Amino acid sequence: MASHIGKLPIAVPAGVEVSIRGQEFTAKGPKGSDSYTIPDGVVGKVEDNQIIMTPVDDERPTRAKHGLSRSIVASMVEGVSKGYNKHLLIVGTGYRVVTKGKGLEFSLGYSHTITVNPPEGITFETPNANEVIVSGIDKQAVGQAAANIRRLRAPEPYKGKGIKYADEHIMRKAGKAGK
Repeated sequence: MASHIGKLPIAVPAGVEVSIRGQEFTAKGPKGSDSYTIPDGVVGKVEDNQIIMTPVDDERPTRAKHGLSRSIVASMVEGVSKGYNKHLLIVGTGYRVVTKGKGLEFSLGYSHTITVNPPEGITFETPNANEVIVSGIDKQAVGQAAANIRRLRAPEPYKGKGIKYADEHIMRKAGKAGK
C-alpha cells in the first residue's frame, strides 16, 4: 500500500525551473530559489512538466518519507512561484506595531516595546498600525515567523486582546457574573 499523498504528481507552473540531481532537488522561480535533499528510499524525477515521487520499497518508514517529501517539494514549487504569507491582526487598546528598518517594534501593553527582526528570507509588511503581513517563499519559515510574533501576546479569551491570525476565531469566555 503506497502513500495516497505521495502518489499525486506535482504540476510545475510556467516560469518555474526544477531539477533533480541524485537526491538534491532545486526549484527556481520568480520569487526566488530553494533546495531540498530528498530522503533515502524516495526517488524523484521530472517528466512532462510534472514531478513524480516514487518509493524504492513498500516499508512503513519509506511510505512515510514518500508522502512527506512529496508535500515538501510541492510546497517549494508553489513557494517559488507564488510565495506564502500570513496575515496577523493586533487587537487591543494601545496595542500597535511600527516598522523599524526591516524589523517591527510592537507596543503590547508591557512596560517596554518589543523589537522583532525578520529571519533570513522573510519580509514583514504593516499596512496599518494593527496589521502585520509575514511573507516569504518557505512555507515552514513563514508559519514559524508568524507563530513567533503571535506568541509575543497570544489572544486572551475574555476580551480577545492580543495578536491573532486574520482567519482565527477566538473562543470567548463569560466574565464574572455580576449581581
